[in-house]
Amino acid sequence: MTTSQRPGVGTTVGADLLITGCTVLVHDDAGQIGFREDAAVVVRDGTIDAVVAASEAERVAAAERIDGRGLVALPGLVNCHTHVPMVALRGLAEDLPTEEWFDDVVWPVESNLTPRDVELGARLACAEMIRGGVTCFADHYFAMDTVAGVVAETGLRAHLGQAWFSSQGARGREESLAFALRHRGGAEGRITTALAPHAPYTVTDADLAATAELAHEHHLPVHVHAAENRAQTEASLRRHGRTPVEVLHRAGLLDTDLLIAHGTGILDSDLPLLEHASGRIAVATSPRGYLKFAWPTTTPVRALTAIGVPVGLATDGAASNNSLDVWESMTLTALVQKADQGDPRWLTSRQALHHATVQSARAVGLGDRVGRIAPGLRADIVLVDLTGPHTQPVHDLAATLVHSARASDVRTTIVDGRVLMRDRELLTVDVPAVVRELGERLPALVDRGHGRRVQRYGT
Repeated sequence: MTTSQRPGVGTTVGADLLITGCTVLVHDDAGQIGFREDAAVVVRDGTIDAVVAASEAERVAAAERIDGRGLVALPGLVNCHTHVPMVALRGLAEDLPTEEWFDDVVWPVESNLTPRDVELGARLACAEMIRGGVTCFADHYFAMDTVAGVVAETGLRAHLGQAWFSSQGARGREESLAFALRHRGGAEGRITTALAPHAPYTVTDADLAATAELAHEHHLPVHVHAAENRAQTEASLRRHGRTPVEVLHRAGLLDTDLLIAHGTGILDSDLPLLEHASGRIAVATSPRGYLKFAWPTTTPVRALTAIGVPVGLATDGAASNNSLDVWESMTLTALVQKADQGDPRWLTSRQALHHATVQSARAVGLGDRVGRIAPGLRADIVLVDLTGPHTQPVHDLAATLVHSARASDVRTTIVDGRVLMRDRELLTVDVPAVVRELGERLPALVDRGHGRRVQRYGT
């Protein structure tokens, strides 16, 4: 059945949502992107029912209609690795080396976190992401029951894991598992979950191996920081004689569905392990933070792509990145990769859009649900306005989207067919109320006089 032959198109059969007259980013069978002009997107029951010529949808009745003329419809962006409550720490630890950033500021402040702090930070973060065209995020943090509640309220999609360290004892691992089982399939199916050990330098080999066993037993993926930077890899080699990727392999985690955050310390010698892993391996890259920390290397996107490992785009937490702008991550990924490879032909704008859509969806295990605007997938869609002076004229639409457009050009954000922002108006978050209460709580949150910290960096 072709798209135009799907039931209801060109008839009076009703749709829940109809977006008409837009240009739609589409993918062919080989995964290459293209653009379909003067198109309509038909949505029923939260699912994309059809993408057709606008003229074919003229007689389709719809409960809700959006005039998409002059707008580009893209699959919603996916933030493949972040810590959303950390927006409360935005700008608190600036211009510091990684170890001081963790030990002297972030981990002492995080020891003050209450579930209410987490809730307010998550609400503010969700508002920021909705406004920036992010429809799904992968989070790795504490008090995640609270984050799951915010996801349900705000309407976003999320892949959530309760972070833990071996310093917590067995309790940390048990709580991470309990959270994953409790919230799997939550928020009307918009929540997926993962086990979330923090990193090989904060979680013992035995605990990593136990995590792999739990992942197999309960059919859960794993989300972990690993080979975050070259210094971590070199320290691991000195102390253990193995790279962080080799540690994950020895623990059995490469046999699970594994999302690795950052990976700027992945070596060429690690690539065969990743290529031949029996699990589904993916990497999330957050280039802005690497530039801020002055790390000497970046995620080896080209090498990973060559061996079939999806690389999704991410922001990390706003305490290090200062924003949750995946649009910026897309632009920086393209630019940093060109500089890293010394090749202006890599990454192209179309390749960057592929990482922002299909590869990001695959990275969080949702490639069969989101990442493309195609029949049968969930209706996670953003509409982008390119009429501003900074995006005109348009000679190459892909290049305009990647290198000229901004997150603020997103006009409308839709998840599961539900409009969360229309014409820049947020519909599911009261931002002034969140900001007001968070401001009242900040003095207690940022206090470091107690001398406590949740962990030591100690790579």
